[in-house]
Amino acid sequence: MNSWSSSFYDMIAAEHPALLPQFKLDNLIRSTEERGYRENVPHGTTVLALKYKDGVIIAGDRMATEGYQVSARRIEKVFRCDDYSAIAISGAAGVCIEMAKLLQVELEHYEKLEGIQLTLEGKANKLSQMIKGNLPLAMQGLVVIPIFAGYDLNKGEGRIYKYDITGGKYEEIDYHSTGSGGKDARNTLKKLYLQDMPDDKAVLVALEALYDAAEEDIGTGGPDMVRGIFPIVKVINKDGITDIEETQIEASYKQLINSRRKAIAKEK
Repeated sequence: MNSWSSSFYDMIAAEHPALLPQFKLDNLIRSTEERGYRENVPHGTTVLALKYKDGVIIAGDRMATEGYQVSARRIEKVFRCDDYSAIAISGAAGVCIEMAKLLQVELEHYEKLEGIQLTLEGKANKLSQMIKGNLPLAMQGLVVIPIFAGYDLNKGEGRIYKYDITGGKYEEIDYHSTGSGGKDARNTLKKLYLQDMPDDKAVLVALEALYDAAEEDIGTGGPDMVRGIFPIVKVINKDGITDIEETQIEASYKQLINSRRKAIAKEK
C-alpha cells in the first residue's frame, strides 16, 4: 500500500491494522474470559434524520444503556464529519464513536492529499467500507448501525443514507431512524413528515419523534428538564452545519409537553 494513499483507512488497515477500533476490540474480546461482557458494553440508542426544504436534519437522544441500566445520560451520538455531512450513531457506543472519529480523519486526509472534497456519495461509501470491516465484531454482538446525512453540493439537496451490519448502503428519500426506539420514531415521522418543510418545522418534527420514542422505548432518553439534558440536533444545508441551541430545544419541548398536558386534560 502506498503510504501516500488518499484513503487513510486503507493505509492504516495495510500498515498499522492494530490501530483500527475493530482490531483492538477483537483482541480484547479474545483475551478475556469474563462472562457477559457484551451486556456491559454501553449502547447508544435512537437517532434519526429527515430532509427539509433546503437540506437535512440529523438528531439523536443523549442516553446510553448497559442492558436495563443507564450507562450515560450525556453521550454524544451526532458527529460532524466535515463542513457538509454528519453521522448519527447507534449500537455499541465505543465502536460507534471510534468509527465516527475515524471517518472524520478519513475525509480530512483525502481532502488534504487530493485537494478536493469527496462527493457525498463517496463519503457514504467510505463509511460503508468501515462498517463492513466491523462485521466480525457485529457477529459477536458489537453492532454499529449509523445514519449518514449531508448536503450534496452537486445536486443541491440534502441526502440520507442508512446501513446494515454488512456495510450495505441504502439511500432514504425522506427520513429514517434507527436504534432501539427507531421504529417508534419512524411512526411519528410517518405521521408528521411533509416534503419541503421549512427548517424550524423540521426541527420540531425531529424533536417530537425522539420524544415519542422515549415514551415507548426504555433505552431512549427523553428531554431531562431537571438536569438540562436535551437531544443533539444539527441542520445541514448549502451554508454548512448549524447546531440547534439547547435553549431553543428546551423551549420547543416545554411547548410540546404543555400541549400534551392540555390534550390529556380534555380527555378526562
